[in-house]
Amino acid sequence: MIRAMRIRWHGHSCFEFVDSDNSVLIDPHDGKSIGIKPPISNANIVLVTHDHFDHNATRIIKNEHSLLFAERGKHKIKGLEIEALPSVHDEEDGAVRGTNTIYKFTMDRITVCHCGDMGVVPSDEVLKKIKNTDILLVPVGEVYTLSIPAMKEFIKTVEPKIVVPMHYRVGGLTIPLKTLDDFLFGIPKDNILYVGNEVDLSADEVQEFSGVWVFDR
Repeated sequence: MIRAMRIRWHGHSCFEFVDSDNSVLIDPHDGKSIGIKPPISNANIVLVTHDHFDHNATRIIKNEHSLLFAERGKHKIKGLEIEALPSVHDEEDGAVRGTNTIYKFTMDRITVCHCGDMGVVPSDEVLKKIKNTDILLVPVGEVYTLSIPAMKEFIKTVEPKIVVPMHYRVGGLTIPLKTLDDFLFGIPKDNILYVGNEVDLSADEVQEFSGVWVFDR
């Protein structure tokens, strides 16, 4: 039997990763505070990259779950190994908007790296750890995070198989971010795949696909 991981987008920076053992939800928002639909999830593991209202609404998860709230280091939760890597939200070493956490974990032989609200390219040590990750989720709205040109350079450095843009302006969003088109400008259309709201992906399929994957709610 081919095992697969399901990836679901809940809007903004909130993504859910599901396999036969766990459901991992990252950066939940409550919907109404930012003008979009709230996530609906029964995740048993919740990760928060930083303590901002549009990323830390853990109260929306009503079922019992384990929570990792921007705690750096290596963790093992419900059998899943998660590495929380240091990052900052602004160019003043976090003095303006605080720190940020980059999460890296592997489900069903697929390595995922969620960059949260990364405002500065991380250290060489962190870059080495996330190099060649399978799926790299990056904030592309530019306001409060890396500029789009800097983000594209970061992506080139990491060399992931799949890039998933997040944290950009959508209809109803009350946070003043750049649009997805601003990020996609200059990327060949053949390198962009629109996958809908969720996708099932096996480790073998990761080797067949590459480029930018765009999710839609």
